[in-house]
Formats: sequence, structure tokens, C-alpha cells
Amino acid sequence: MRYADITGWGKCTPPATLTNADLSTFLDTDDEWIVSRTGMKERRISHVPVSDLAHVACERALAAAGKVAADVDLIIFGSCSFDQMVPNSASRVQQLLGADNAACMDLNTACTSGRYALSVATAMIKTGSANSALVIGAEATSVLMDWTDRDVAVLFGDGAAAFYLEASDQKSGVVAESLGCFGKNRDILDVTGWGLKYANQGQVLGATKWNFNGPEIFKRAVVGMSRACDNVLEKEDLGKEEIDLVVPHQANLRIIDALAKRMGASEEKVFINIQRYGNMSAATAPLALVEAIEEGRVAPGAKLLLPAFGGGLTWSAHLITWGARIKPLGTSAVDLPPCDKTGLELVQDIIAAKKTAEV
Repeated sequence: MRYADITGWGKCTPPATLTNADLSTFLDTDDEWIVSRTGMKERRISHVPVSDLAHVACERALAAAGKVAADVDLIIFGSCSFDQMVPNSASRVQQLLGADNAACMDLNTACTSGRYALSVATAMIKTGSANSALVIGAEATSVLMDWTDRDVAVLFGDGAAAFYLEASDQKSGVVAESLGCFGKNRDILDVTGWGLKYANQGQVLGATKWNFNGPEIFKRAVVGMSRACDNVLEKEDLGKEEIDLVVPHQANLRIIDALAKRMGASEEKVFINIQRYGNMSAATAPLALVEAIEEGRVAPGAKLLLPAFGGGLTWSAHLITWGARIKPLGTSAVDLPPCDKTGLELVQDIIAAKKTAEV
């Protein structure tokens, strides 16, 4: 049987940091309020479009796998903050990489986009439609954030992660998955002013308002991820105690804690980096896995459980049997252009630009 082994990984975090103290300069909040409700201390703000973040992460993933752009058959870009819709943003990444042989597609399931992209790439490799793929989860939602709304402005940040997958006869990569959506509840996480629904309707496209029902999202996120985790464990006939590491979507520390409690997972078996980056939407879960690898939390043959949820309300869980490689074969010198502003200054520029557009 054919599998899709993950042999390369990379991340890109913008250099500008927005701290809880920074947020308190223009919102009615403080560090204690944010940390106690979310577990977040800081997040990154990008000075470049999301495709640039994705490009750097992909270069690093290719280097880790010991591959070059010509080796890539497929690029799947998971995000909900694409810098372009037509042409797709995956083609921009192809252009930046010089991966001329790659088919390109964008995928949007909000925060689960990086994980859904992993499913699509794995399926295409398993069926022989492709022999290799770059899977991207990347976001630059800061540009579309409603920075007047404390309930959402404190939650989100920017970043990117990417994985290189290649065909293998060994049982590795995604070995079981469960995907779903609570579509009837989609309006409890809704962003107005974002999409063609709002074009020519008397509303400035990109002047967003976020409808975010936190308590309802919490309940459905825990239920959806728990259900998905149970499904994948049953598919592989595994007990919860046989999982080596849980790498959940980092949306809220309370949600992670509730999920871990349901699963009976000890603190040592759950990877958390929410304090450093907040919720990077599609980039969050992939970047957490990259950092788990970098921190030595993933061993050859390890069984990893990756639950996630996102707007829609989409939910998922992936069971991964890790392959042999846990150290990168190489590194990439490609990086973002320098940034001469702080995270707070970048946000202040976004706020000023929106005010100008609305006049």
C-alpha cells in the first residue's frame, strides 16, 4: 500500500511581536484578563502578504527534506486570508519557489485549512495522482481584524508552516483521519465584510466585523474534536494511552484543557505553544507540529494525534505515524525582508488605513 510520508517541515513567524501590554494601549484589557481567558501572551503581526510567509516556510520544508522546487508535484495552500483569489495564492507560492512542475490549489476551511490540506495531499499521493506535495497552513489575518473588538482582537496572529510529503511504501504519515462540519452552526463564527457577498452592497470590502460567540464555539469545538479523535483511534484500533503526543489546534488554552481532560491525556502528552503565537488560524496547528519536532517531542514511529476546529464550524482529527526522519537534512537561507516596525506600529497602520477607507 502507498502512503504519504512527511519528510520535511518548516515554519515562518514574522519578526514583529504584539504583546498583551501593546493591546492594552488601545483596548480595554490587560495581560491578566487575556492570559486567564486564553493562555495567550503575545502574537506575531506580518509586514508582508501571506504568500510570502508561505514561501519562506516552504523553502525551509524543502531544505529539511533535502529536496528542491523541481521535486514538487503539488502545492496545496490552506488559509482564509489569501492575498489573491484569482489567480489562486498557491500559484504565487509556486512562482516564488520556482516549482514549475507543481499543480496548485487553495483550500479554505478556516482554522482547519492546514489539516484539511494535509488530507487532500495525502489522498492524492496515495492514489498516485502525485508523488510529492507541499502542504501549507498560513495566515495574515491582522489586515482583516476588527481591532476595535476586544473579544477577537486579542486572539489572532500571523504565521505560516509547511510540510513536504512524498510517496512511501512504509506505513507513515496520515494513517487515519476524521473530518466534519457543524454547518447549521456556521453563523456563530462569522466575519462580515470579507468576501464578495459584501461587494457593491454599501459596505467597504475588508472593513470587517466579527460575530464571535465564544461560549457556543467552545462547546462545539470540544465536542467536534473529541468525536474526531474517537473516530480515528477506532479506525486504527488504538487506545488513548497508545498516543505518544497530542498536538491540538491552539485556539484557546481552556479548549485544549477541556479536550485533554476528555481524552485522559496528561500534561506531558499535550503540546502547547499558544502563549507565543495566539491563534494563527490555518497556520496554528501545522506550526505547533513543526515546533514539536524542533523541540524533540517527536520520535521515529511516534503516534501523533492532531485535533482541530475552525469556522464553518469545521472539525478534524488526524492520526499520524511518524516516519524515520526527525532531523532536517538541510537549512534554507531564504527569509522575510527586514521589518522596521513593531507589532503595535503595524497594527496602528492597519487601523489608520481602515479609517481612511471608510471615509
